[in-house]
Amino acid sequence: MSVQHSDIEVISTAAGWLRNNHNVHLVTVVRTWGSSPRPVGSIAAVRDDGVLVGSVSGGCVEKQLSEQILDSKDTSLLNNINTTLETASEDQPEVAGSHIVSHHIDDEQARRYGLSCGGELELVFELLKENDALNPLLHHLESRERIVRTVDLETGAVSLQSASREQGFGLQGTQLNKVFGPDWRLLIVGAGQLSRFTAEFALALDYEVIVCEPRPGFREAWNVDGTTLVDMSPDDAVLKYATDQHSAVLALTHDPNVDDMALMEALPGKAFYVGALGSRTNYEKRKKRLQAIGLELAEIERLHGPVGLDIGSRTSAEIAISIIAHLVQVRSTVSAS
Repeated sequence: MSVQHSDIEVISTAAGWLRNNHNVHLVTVVRTWGSSPRPVGSIAAVRDDGVLVGSVSGGCVEKQLSEQILDSKDTSLLNNINTTLETASEDQPEVAGSHIVSHHIDDEQARRYGLSCGGELELVFELLKENDALNPLLHHLESRERIVRTVDLETGAVSLQSASREQGFGLQGTQLNKVFGPDWRLLIVGAGQLSRFTAEFALALDYEVIVCEPRPGFREAWNVDGTTLVDMSPDDAVLKYATDQHSAVLALTHDPNVDDMALMEALPGKAFYVGALGSRTNYEKRKKRLQAIGLELAEIERLHGPVGLDIGSRTSAEIAISIIAHLVQVRSTVSAS
């Protein structure tokens, strides 16, 4: 079974609990101060018997929430949570099963749970009771769609709408907007073993993964759930699927007749990462070929080749880890700019 992105794991697990007649609290990080192990938009779900999935703090708050629910004899979970968590200002909404609370992690707690240092979190708690409360969202996630889930914290009303690539997480007044689904897209050229491992790791990071494979033999053997397999020329695939700064292109066939077709369109484009499989010697030969077909030297120098970080990798799985690690490193720079 493929590794799931954390949001999908939380929602699918919580949906299963609801179907089995448990009450569930969906917990969302909406603001952070100081050092926080988890960014805004992170989610966890807590079952009515204290079982928890997901993460909002890296360990400290999760343990407290789970223990508080397990020890509680009151049917109103929030009443018990509020005895141990510092409640946010009184003018914040607390009706319709939703509530905002803040929690301070002091340095002693941080050391106890292995966190780097203390900080403060503001969390939204949603009480879910209906058996099918999360089924529509789960359906969209399983289809790899990008969806914004809006919760009105005053009324408890929930709506789902398609989300653009530009939309992100936000809390405006009483409207909580949490975007689910891929923020980033990865176009992989080639459907071999290395591509399979790379795709599975990328799915766990919530990339939308497109695999371009013009070779029938490789295409027929592809079996990675959650990816889109396309039979088209690699240059056309780049022009269709990798046209913005939220896209990455990996040419992994080790066949210059295939890989170079993708690179000739990807390198002059806007993709934040363009990489190709091959040795350093092959990289120098590739540079000359790309120059010969008209690419500028500055464009060619955008190419990461050999692809991935130098971690001494030799097997396909190890090389895939090095590629994904490099994508994480470069993407963090793009996100911060």
